[in-house]
Amino acid sequence: MAGNTDALDRPVVALVMAGGTGTRLYPASRSDRPKQFLSLGGVSGDDSLLQQTVSRVGFADEVYVSTGADHAERVRRDVPEAGVLVEPAAKDTGPALVYAAHRIREQVGECVLLCVPSDHLVAGAFESAAETALRGAVETEGLVAFGVEPSRPATGYGYIEPTDTESEWAEIEQFREKPDAETARRFVEQGFYWNAGLFAWTPESLLREARDSPLAPLVEALDESDPERGFRAVEAVSIDYAVMERTDDAYVVPADFEWDDVGAWDAIERVVERDDDGNAVLGDALLLDAEDNVVAADEETHVSTVGVEGLVVAAYDDRVLVVPKDDAQRVREVVAKLRERGLF
Repeated sequence: MAGNTDALDRPVVALVMAGGTGTRLYPASRSDRPKQFLSLGGVSGDDSLLQQTVSRVGFADEVYVSTGADHAERVRRDVPEAGVLVEPAAKDTGPALVYAAHRIREQVGECVLLCVPSDHLVAGAFESAAETALRGAVETEGLVAFGVEPSRPATGYGYIEPTDTESEWAEIEQFREKPDAETARRFVEQGFYWNAGLFAWTPESLLREARDSPLAPLVEALDESDPERGFRAVEAVSIDYAVMERTDDAYVVPADFEWDDVGAWDAIERVVERDDDGNAVLGDALLLDAEDNVVAADEETHVSTVGVEGLVVAAYDDRVLVVPKDDAQRVREVVAKLRERGLF
């Protein structure tokens, strides 16, 4: 993107968000091994999701990774080409992105940020869509989201309603929360996008909008060089709820690339080749008279299933998860219980 970066008249900084855990991929994902550090074998190759993401944004002038203190050294080891920003506390994407924007502005100066999750799968023309979003962020001085054209009426994603679909970047009419199945079908029919959690903005634009949001105490504390006080003063909140859903200056760019957040085990069957019986397998497994299952295991574990249908069976380390595929989102409930017992 060298020529396009020059046209922006400011550096492009990629900010990779790596502070999450990915609880719905338990037991592959654990507190000491968050989802972004997984390779997921045949899904993402030998490189971890984080390494793939940093490579994907290699066209940027600079790359930073935002993460928690517990994982900062792992990030430095796995992606030494990236700078590391350590979040003072884990309080979701709202505080993390505001803190990162402030720090990057201090270190780089005037720039435009491309903010991407560290644990999604992307294929296709990502750089082209990113260039459009970055130009939109500079020209509008607003906040630009990427909108993925839905391939199905998914209930696990938020949706974006654009004002029109003819512009390079359309104003956002409104954000829609994760819908039920019937509402999701209606959203798809009406031309709504999935909210992929990828954004472009200048640091000044995000901080301006954050001053009129629940994150205002954090911005004020950052201006006074006291980020710890700022993080104590705000609740854990997503950037969508804290800023994007409140601003009148938000835009959406269509994402002309394949995307999946691999948010839960049922996603595996969308991104790996299934066998003749509809089973998606990662690792070493034997399936007899089994249909439409997702089976995943680490290198030390073999899984055998007989006469089962529509299950997720995941075996990693000393943990085994068995859940109906249709209830894959409920794995977060398992993790919540394990955390209460200090077992996650």
